[in-house]
Amino acid sequence: FKGTRMAGRMGNERVTLQNLKIARVDAESDLLLIKGAIPGNNGGVVTVKTAVKGGAHA
Repeated sequence: FKGTRMAGRMGNERVTLQNLKIARVDAESDLLLIKGAIPGNNGGVVTVKTAVKGGAHA
């Protein structure tokens, strides 16, 4: 039927989170323990970067 909403795909979008704390770094096991929820599947790729915040605008 034309215009009927059907099942589709959901997700596959990049999400940016800020203000998460790094709880511990385990260099021996190559683990980075982060306090808080990280969206995505188990075993998914996570990119960690320093926070880049805009300065005060005059």
